[in-house]
This record gives sequence, C-alpha cells and structure tokens, in this order.
Amino acid sequence: MESKALLVHLWDSCLDREGWFPPLEDALRDLTAEQAAWKPAEGASNSIRELVRHLTFYKKRLLLRAKGETEGVPEAENNDATFKERDGSRESWEADKRELFDVHRQLSALLAEADSHELDRPIPQEGTLAESIRSLAMHDAYHIGQIVLLSKLQGVWPEARRFG
Repeated sequence: MESKALLVHLWDSCLDREGWFPPLEDALRDLTAEQAAWKPAEGASNSIRELVRHLTFYKKRLLLRAKGETEGVPEAENNDATFKERDGSRESWEADKRELFDVHRQLSALLAEADSHELDRPIPQEGTLAESIRSLAMHDAYHIGQIVLLSKLQGVWPEARRFG
C-alpha cells in the first residue's frame, strides 16, 4: 500500500472506520454528558470528556500549524493542561464531540489533498505532515482504548458490537 493511502486508512480508522479498535464516532455515540464526565473512584484517571478535549487540543494545534495559521493555535503550559473540560452540560458535551469530529475531518481533507511534497513538508514544532498524522493516529488509538475501558467500567459499553 502506498504511504499516503496507508496514512489515510490509519487516520480514517480513528474516526469512523472500524478496524482493530472501535472508531471515535462509535466509542462516543451514545454516551451522555454524565457518563462522559465519570471517573473511577480510585486511581488516577481522566474522564472521557477530558480525553475528548485532549484529543481535540492536539488535532486543532496540528491543523492550524499545518495551514500556517498563528491565530487561535491552542497553547498549554503542559500536557496535563490539555485535558481541561468546559462545563458539565449536555450542550457542551455535544459541542465537544462535534468539534473533535470536525477538526479530525478537516485534517482528513488536508491529508486527502496533500501530495508527496506536502506530506514531507515540515510543520513548525510538529515534524512533517505525514509524521504528525501517523503520530496523532497512534495517540487516538491509545486514548480510544481508555474511552472504551471507562465505558466498560461504567457498564455502558455494549456486550456485543457489530463490526464493519
């Protein structure tokens, strides 16, 4: 498989194409704001909402840097600061999901339009577009696993899922 096609496949599997792990759209689809805000009583853990904000932070930062934009690029003093959620309302939870999906799709469009020179173009503070997309896809897969585990711990993950 050509490297761009492989990147597109990898990136799409994180949002809406079933692969070895459920895509974000499936993992988040039926979660309520309360379920998304839940954390286990013991141990250090982020909520699903915090994970969504964290994923959005890094995707949005890459998108804006890749476009050469300087306005609105998310900044944080450290990685922990990227997990901050907004308020706990249903409306903001739905907005958080929409923003995550929208930014992911904007990066999908950027990737789809990129030729080999664009894929190898250095992005300030990120590496190349290809390296950054690959890294974020692996980052998504890691955090999707956490989202699934948090859903299972709450008893809201379906016992059986249809694949493909």
